[in-house]
Amino acid sequence: MNSGDSGVDQVYTTLWLSKGNEIHRMMDADSLLARAQNLDHQALAAIHETYYPAIYRYVHYRLDDEELVEDIAADVFMCLLDNLQDGRHTIRDIRAWLFGTASHLVNDVLRRKYRKPVENLEDHEYLSSNVTPEHAAESQDQARAVRRAMRLLTPEQQQVLVLRFSMEFSLEETAQVMNKSIGAIKTLQFRALGALRRHLIRGDEE
Repeated sequence: MNSGDSGVDQVYTTLWLSKGNEIHRMMDADSLLARAQNLDHQALAAIHETYYPAIYRYVHYRLDDEELVEDIAADVFMCLLDNLQDGRHTIRDIRAWLFGTASHLVNDVLRRKYRKPVENLEDHEYLSSNVTPEHAAESQDQARAVRRAMRLLTPEQQQVLVLRFSMEFSLEETAQVMNKSIGAIKTLQFRALGALRRHLIRGDEE
């Protein structure tokens, strides 16, 4: 590793992993973003601490490689730092930007691997309850059936269901992440749920 790489690592550690009482203060997203755009170290660390768990969870829903999930989750915040440093692209909503970046990185991986995303939805009753009888989500057999059916959906259909039901994003937030209109998200969600129901009813396999 050359001295330049060492310097980058040191900056990353300072920006993202610095701890202290200051970063635990309640700061709204707009305030954090404004400070982060000035490369305020405490604001950057607070963004990482605030959003990393949700970003990690989102990536993990779509990929089943633990090491790869960790790498992509970290890359999202490196992309944020790069963007803030060069100032070429305006970030208006930090949460939507982070999830949008995570989505792009995951999709790039999936395209390279020539396979569809795999959703791990065993613990999400709110999605399976839409397509199974009451309390059926508690059944491991039903959970496996939902997971198999999810694999048969298109990547966009999988993504909209993960964002809307697993991550509990609003229509507006989902539209921002997927770069679509709210109307398009409603249509995509409706079709995705319909396709999921059909696969479950027929018992389709990959």
